[in-house]
Amino acid sequence: MSFIAELWRFLRVRKKFWLLPIFVMMAMLGGLIVFTQGSAVAPFIYTIF
Repeated sequence: MSFIAELWRFLRVRKKFWLLPIFVMMAMLGGLIVFTQGSAVAPFIYTIF
């Protein structure tokens, strides 16, 4: 949790708010990959990419 707080402080101090959507999308894609590793949805997700 401290990583997220530190990242938020960095973005706020350096005024790099345009990086926030990139980090959010990377986290969502990473979560999607982890979620689909053991599920029956995996073949359908992989056809998207």
